Amino acid sequence: MQEFVTHSREETVAVGRELAKTLPAGALIAFTGGLGAGKTAFTRGLVAALAPECLPLVHSPTFAIVNEYRGGNVTVYHFDLYRIEDEDDLYSTGFYDCVGGDCIVVSEWSERFPDALPPDAKRVTVERVGGGDENARRILYEYEEREETV
Repeated sequence: MQEFVTHSREETVAVGRELAKTLPAGALIAFTGGLGAGKTAFTRGLVAALAPECLPLVHSPTFAIVNEYRGGNVTVYHFDLYRIEDEDDLYSTGFYDCVGGDCIVVSEWSERFPDALPPDAKRVTVERVGGGDENARRILYEYEEREETV
């Protein structure tokens, strides 16, 4: 497990950018964290490292459910499970078609469907720290090591 404390959106993006370099092909990032915690900022960093040409397109997929960012070597699928009601809804999003492929899957609100996550999912918790710094975030990154990276 790794822990980071950031004090700006830019620092949160930078953590995502650095951690993207460690991701194996087929990785799933399972986010937890409240509204406005910084999950999408972290995802901007991942996309900046993996598919930089798509960076201007990165935004929360709350209403679209999934955003696709096609890079030179990898595609990143960015899911938001907040509005998904049940397993049938999750299936209809194409989530299971993406998991385990050569792409990178980023899943916000993954705690809503813990049984849908593969055992080797990278778990990222983003939370506000408090203490007077409204931009401070604590990021916990939990993972199992695998060999190949993207």
